[in-house]
Amino acid sequence: MPAIVHTLSANGLTHRVRDSSPEGGAHDVVICLHGFPDDHRAWDAITPCLTEAGYRVIAPDLRGFGKTDMARRVGDYDMFTGAMPDVIAILDQLQIDRAHLVGHDFGAALSWLLAAQHADRFHTLTAMAVGHQRSFLKVRFDPVQRRKSRYIAYHQLRGVCEWLYRRNDWAWFRRHWSGHYDINTAIAALSGPGRLTAGLNWYRANISLARMVVEPPLGAFGPEQVRIPVLGLWSEGDRYLDEAQMAGSADFVDADWQYERLDGLGHWLQAEAPGRVAQVMLDFWRRSVTEK
Repeated sequence: MPAIVHTLSANGLTHRVRDSSPEGGAHDVVICLHGFPDDHRAWDAITPCLTEAGYRVIAPDLRGFGKTDMARRVGDYDMFTGAMPDVIAILDQLQIDRAHLVGHDFGAALSWLLAAQHADRFHTLTAMAVGHQRSFLKVRFDPVQRRKSRYIAYHQLRGVCEWLYRRNDWAWFRRHWSGHYDINTAIAALSGPGRLTAGLNWYRANISLARMVVEPPLGAFGPEQVRIPVLGLWSEGDRYLDEAQMAGSADFVDADWQYERLDGLGHWLQAEAPGRVAQVMLDFWRRSVTEK
């Protein structure tokens, strides 16, 4: 059965959501959240591996990306008030009580928050590349992570970063995101009116320089400790995130924690080795369900 594309109204925006909708027998639902500069297609390679195992895969375009509406203000991209209620509203619209939660890049950062504050809606969390926000903040001034994160400062330059990324047929964008699994498709999606700015606003609202310099106090945004089983995935080929921020996430999980270092891959694990990544995820989900 071909995938279904839902157009849903949730949290004040119209969202595009791809739904694998397998023919009968799906014993669990998986919701997959992408990062920058992607949309739901970030999960295209791994989705067949999961549907063949009997899972229904839900993959939304997060606010501002793909065909989902763009919010008007930079502050609307704050994950606590924007994308987090978006995801819960999408689950409600689809009448999904609980799902396995999977996130990559900004989708992983969002997933950590969802797992901490809406644990009753998720069986497990699989975080790819990006660790818990507190773990990242703990190592943000480490020389390796600081070097890998310096592009975040460029993303704060409103208008300037957009111009730099677009000039000379997106030359700097192509160079910085050279490991992307489909760079031309990403550029085409971001070339629509306002789309590049909408994507960059995720950085401006959630990883501002002020928030990087002065760490928000614990509990400033609600519960942060995660109490559902968590699988953390990272590879030494990641150009943007260091291992310490993922491995250190164990300190913020009060449940089963499994860390897998998948060497030989880059930042987009799920697109580069979908079968390998899917198998680790499936094993983790089955074990987590068995141990309940």
